[in-house]
Amino acid sequence: MVSAETELAEYGPLLNAIQSAVGDVPVLLALAREVGSKWPKPGDGQTGLLWELLASVASVDVAAGRVFEPHLDAQAILAQAGIHPAERAGVWGVFAAEGPGARLQAKSDGDDVLLSGAKPWCSLAPLLDRAVITAHAETGGRAAYAVDLRHPGVSCEEPAWVARGLREIPSGTVHFSQVPAVPLGGDGWYFSRPGFAWGGMGVAACWLGGAVAVAREYKVSLSAAAGTGREPDQIALAALGETDRILTSTVQYLARTAQLIDGGALSDDGGQPGGDGTPGAGTSAWSEALRARGTVAAAVERVLSLVSQNRGPAPLAFDEPYAKRMADLALYVRQHHAMRDDAQLGKLTLGGQHLW
Repeated sequence: MVSAETELAEYGPLLNAIQSAVGDVPVLLALAREVGSKWPKPGDGQTGLLWELLASVASVDVAAGRVFEPHLDAQAILAQAGIHPAERAGVWGVFAAEGPGARLQAKSDGDDVLLSGAKPWCSLAPLLDRAVITAHAETGGRAAYAVDLRHPGVSCEEPAWVARGLREIPSGTVHFSQVPAVPLGGDGWYFSRPGFAWGGMGVAACWLGGAVAVAREYKVSLSAAAGTGREPDQIALAALGETDRILTSTVQYLARTAQLIDGGALSDDGGQPGGDGTPGAGTSAWSEALRARGTVAAAVERVLSLVSQNRGPAPLAFDEPYAKRMADLALYVRQHHAMRDDAQLGKLTLGGQHLW
C-alpha cells in the first residue's frame, strides 16, 4: 500500500464523516456512492492506494468497510465489462454467493434476459439501487448480470440476522420474478477475469484495516496503563511485538501484490474457477489472491487472539467501539474459506504455481 501519509491527507474529511456516521447505513451508502466514481480501480496503476483507502475506512469502522467495498467492487466490475459511467449511477452491491435451496436462473426472452429464482447472502439489498449478480445461464455455466433492485419483480426477505457482528448489515435472500438484466461479459467472464482475484484481495485489505485498528487500540491501552504506573509486563510487550511483526509483514506483502497487479504480472486467471483450470508456471492472479487472502486472514485472527487475551474481558464487556470492532471483524473475516481455499492453492502449487 502507499508509504506516505500525505497521499491520504485529502481523504481525512471523508474518514471523519465515516466516523460520524458509524451505524447509520444510509449515510455510509451515500458516502460510498459519492466516492465510487473517483477512487482508483484495481489494475489501473493505483491499486495500492485503493487498498489503503479501503483499509483506512475499515480501520475507522469495520462495518463501514463492509459497506464501501462491494460498491467499489461493483464499479470496477462494470468498468471492466465496458459499461458506460452514466449507467453505473446509484449504490451497487455484488451478489455472487450460492446456497442450498436457492438458485437464480437467467433465461433469454427475445433480445432480453430475465432473472427468476432466489439469491442468498444479499447484504443490504433493500437499501441498494442496483447490483452485479451471478446467475445460472442456459448454457449451464454461471454468468454475471447488472440488475435493477427497484424492479417490481424483486422482493427481499427480512433475514433472521442474529449475529452480534455487522449487526447493521444483515444479509438475506432476494427473490426475482422475470426481472430484466444486462449481461456482463458473457458466460464465465465474471469468474475468469483477473479482476475477480483483485476484488477478493480488496476484501482482504478491509480485514487488514480492521486488524490495524485493533492493534492501535491495544498499543494505546498499554500506554494509558503505563501512564498510571502500570507498566506492561513481558507478556503484554511480547504480544505487541508479535502484533507489529505480523501486521508489518502483511502490509508489505499486500503492497508488493498491488505493485504486481499494476505492473501487469497478475493479469491472467491462472486456473481460477471458471477459467480453463490449467495451472501455469510461476504465479497468477488467482493463486496470488488465495495467498493474499489466506495470509491476511491468518494475520487478522492471530491479532484478534493476541489482543483479546491480553486486554481481557473488561473492554469486551464495557467498551462499545472495541467490542463492536472485535465482533464485526471476527464475522467479516469468515468470508475467507480457510482450509478449502488452502486446498485450492495446494492444487495450483502442485501444478507449478509457486515462486519457491
